[in-house]
Amino acid sequence: MQTAEQTTANAAQEAWKKRPLIISGPCSAETEEQVLATAQRLAATGRVNMLRAGIWKPRTKPGMFEGIGAKGLPWLQQAKKLTGLPTTVEVATGKQVEDALTFDVDVLWVGARTTVNPFSVQEVADALRGVNVPVLIKNPINPDLELWAGAVERIARAGIKDIGLIHRGFSSYGNTEFRNAPMWHLAIEMKLKHPHMPIINDPSHICGRRDILQEVMQRAIDLDYDGLMIESHIDPDNAWSDAKQQITPERLKEMLEAIIWRKEDSNSAEYHAALEKLRQQINHLDDELMQILSQRMKIAEKIGQYKKDNNITILQTNRWNEIIEKAFAKGDKTGLSKEFITKYFDAVHMESINHQKKVMDA
Repeated sequence: MQTAEQTTANAAQEAWKKRPLIISGPCSAETEEQVLATAQRLAATGRVNMLRAGIWKPRTKPGMFEGIGAKGLPWLQQAKKLTGLPTTVEVATGKQVEDALTFDVDVLWVGARTTVNPFSVQEVADALRGVNVPVLIKNPINPDLELWAGAVERIARAGIKDIGLIHRGFSSYGNTEFRNAPMWHLAIEMKLKHPHMPIINDPSHICGRRDILQEVMQRAIDLDYDGLMIESHIDPDNAWSDAKQQITPERLKEMLEAIIWRKEDSNSAEYHAALEKLRQQINHLDDELMQILSQRMKIAEKIGQYKKDNNITILQTNRWNEIIEKAFAKGDKTGLSKEFITKYFDAVHMESINHQKKVMDA
């Protein structure tokens, strides 16, 4: 017969492997009543696989609510006993790791403010040596994949086998729609570098407001994310932290049921044949693009030679602005976004400059 500890461990292992993995709970554990009520209502949805709650809250400025502290861990432990759902909390120090494991927390996560600091990540990693517990790692606040990858490597070197990624968006000056800009391409690049690791989307911190959560949740699922971490509270408007982005457990259920759950692949022969035909078309177009770009760079080299012979600078700002404006105008007609056009032409421009510089330096 299994012990209670073995049963709980098995439940945690099963939850970790669940796809999609849905993690939910309050931004902050506030009172025992709030934690237990939220947990029971989340369990009642039948949609949540793991409970979360902020015990320690690293805040941007002093004086803000920084979490209830370790006294909230027994509340989470009791919530697990009542619901049978595994638990997860954020840790930022070695002592927090020890406290969380003392109260049987099943999964730990490293927050964005910790990921950005290699010294803090190393302290957490050192505390995890010899421990068999899954660890999720959020992207750093700033858009730096090397910091994210470095945190993954430090935790892996501590002997942790089960590591996952959490995409919670990045700080971006001038961003008005989101609390933290998704920058989906960075998360996708990180996933491609670590294809064996699950990646969870955190729409709560990306959005910062509940009215656009559904859109981001659907986008993440469309991009084949392995799950979602969503903040839920029994009384969101009166939450002690991040009130605007939290939703009730019942609203969470509605939103999860509204998602169109897609699959990465299909066993249908007809599906594979149709997809392969379309992919071959893309391959041919990519080959043509490479040939055209190669021809473009050869012309750029001729321009570089002319500039060298006539002592003309490589960069011609007016000419470049003219190219971009024409591209924007054509983009509107062809369905290409300004963001894509800007990134594409910036890359082409830099490659052209590099080719011209080689001619200049010869």
